[in-house]
Amino acid sequence: MPTAAQILAQRLHQAGCRYAFGIPGGEVLAVMDALAGAGIAFHLSKHENPAGFMAEGTHHVTGAPGILVATIGPGVANAVNVIANAEQDRVPLIVLTGCVDPAEAVGYTHQVFDHTALLKPVTKASFTLADGAVEGLIDKALAIATEGRPGPVHIDVPIGLATKEQPAPRPFRPARRGAMRPDDTDIAAAATLLEGSERPILVAGLEVLAQGAEAAVADFARRFHVPVITTYKAKGVLPEDEPLALGGAGLSPLADKHLLPLVEMSDLILLAGYDPIEMRHGWCHPWDPAKAEIVEFTAAPHPHGVHETSVSFAGDIGAGLAALSAAAKPNGAWSNGAPAAAKAALAEAFQAGEDWGPAAVVDQVRQALPAEGIATVDSGAHRILLSQVWSCPAPRTLLQSSGLCTMGCALPLAMGAKLAAPERPVVAFVGDAGLEMVLGELATLRDMRLPVVVVVFVDASLALIELKQRNSGLANLGVDFGATDFVRVAEALGGRGLEVDNRADLDRAVKEGLAAETFTVVAAVIGAKAYDGRL
Repeated sequence: MPTAAQILAQRLHQAGCRYAFGIPGGEVLAVMDALAGAGIAFHLSKHENPAGFMAEGTHHVTGAPGILVATIGPGVANAVNVIANAEQDRVPLIVLTGCVDPAEAVGYTHQVFDHTALLKPVTKASFTLADGAVEGLIDKALAIATEGRPGPVHIDVPIGLATKEQPAPRPFRPARRGAMRPDDTDIAAAATLLEGSERPILVAGLEVLAQGAEAAVADFARRFHVPVITTYKAKGVLPEDEPLALGGAGLSPLADKHLLPLVEMSDLILLAGYDPIEMRHGWCHPWDPAKAEIVEFTAAPHPHGVHETSVSFAGDIGAGLAALSAAAKPNGAWSNGAPAAAKAALAEAFQAGEDWGPAAVVDQVRQALPAEGIATVDSGAHRILLSQVWSCPAPRTLLQSSGLCTMGCALPLAMGAKLAAPERPVVAFVGDAGLEMVLGELATLRDMRLPVVVVVFVDASLALIELKQRNSGLANLGVDFGATDFVRVAEALGGRGLEVDNRADLDRAVKEGLAAETFTVVAAVIGAKAYDGRL
C-alpha cells in the first residue's frame, strides 16, 4: 500500500509538477524521498526564500504549480516572505512543511509553533495532512491553489503520517472548469459603451497571465484599435513593438507623467485582470467616474477600494473579452493621435541610446538576448528603469515581483526558469545589494550547472532609497556600502566573472555567457547617483 507521502507526491506529479526546491530537515525526509520517487526532482537551495522564487520560475515556464519544501520551525519562518509574494503576485505555490505528530506536540516544544497561524494571512489555505484523507486533501489544495486568483496553499505533513500506509488512491481527475461567460444583457450594455466610445483605453494586469487570457487581450486591442497599458508583470501581453502597446506602468512618476493624462482623456477605461496591488500611489483613483465609464473583467470581485468601476464582470477574463468583442462593432478610435504621441513621449523620456549608464546596460542586453530569451529583474531603481526601457515581445519574458516588490527574487526566478526551459537563454538583472542578499544561491546555480547570465548594476548604494532620502532632504544614512569584487566572488563559487564599463565589453560578456557551460556574473559599473532624473 502507498504511504501518505507517496500519494502526496504522485498527486503533485499528476498535476504537472516536476520540480521541488528547499532545504532538508528530519521532518521532511520522507516527503522528499517520495517526491523523487514520483519523478519530481528536488533541488537544494541555500535558503527557503530563494527556493520559493525558483519554484515560481518553473511555474512561469511550465504552467504547473511550484513546490516549496521547508522543515519545521525555522524553515517555515524563513519561507514567509516568498509565500507572501506568491499570494500577492498570484503564484500557485504548494508549500510542504514537516510537523510533529499531534500527540507528540502536546508535550514537546523544540522548534514547534503553529505553522497555520503564522501563514494564515499570506496563504489561500493551510491544511494538516489527515490520516485516511490524503488524496482528497491534496486534490483540494491543488484546486484552491490554481482556481480564481491563484496563490499559495500550505500543507503540514506530520512526521509519523508521512510513512504510514494509506488505502490505494482513486484515479486523479482534475476538474475541468468551463469558462464563466458574462450575462448577455450586461455584455450588451458594455458593447453599447464600447461602440459609443471615441477614446477607449485598456489596462491589463497580472490576472491576465494567471488566467491565460493574453491572446484574448491582444485580439481585442487589435480589433477595436484600443491602446494598451500593462502593469510590469503583464508586459508583453501585447507585443511591445506594436503601435497600440504603450508599455508598462507601475512605479515610475516619469512614465505616469505621460500615461495618466491619456487615461484621464479616455471616455472608456477597460480593465483586464488589473489589480492596483502592482501600482504606486499615483494610481489611486486615477480616473473620474463622472467623465468616463469603467468596464472591468476580473477573476474575482475586488474589495480594495483603490478605484471605481461602472460594471465589473467576475469570472473568465478571456471569455468576457471575447463576448464583448462579438457583441460590439469597431467604430474607429483616437482620431486625435494622442496614444501615438504618448508612446513617442515615453521613448523620449526613457532614452536608451546613452553611451553608458543604467539605460545603456538594459538596452545593450536587450540587443544581445534573443527574442525567445527570458529576463528577470530584482526590485530597486534598476527595475523601475528596466521595466520602462525593456521591450517584451511576448508575455512571461520578463519576470519580477510586482505586488510585494521584494528584493532577492531575480536570481532564483532565473534559475527556476532556466531549469524548466534549458533551451531558452536566461538573463537576471540585479542590483549589487540584491545580489549580496542571495549570494549563496550562486553556489546553487553552480551545482545546477545552469548557464544563467547575471548582470549586476554596481553603484555601491541602495539607489532608489538613497534617491528618496535625498529628495526628502534627509541626511545620507544606511544606504551606502562597501564595494564587492563580484568577479572574484563568481570565480570562487565556480562561475565566470567579468567587470564592464562600456557597451562593447558588455555585449561580448553577455553573448559569451549565454554560450558558456556555467553561470556568468557581469559587473556593470554605473557609478553613484546614476538614476537621477530617470525614474
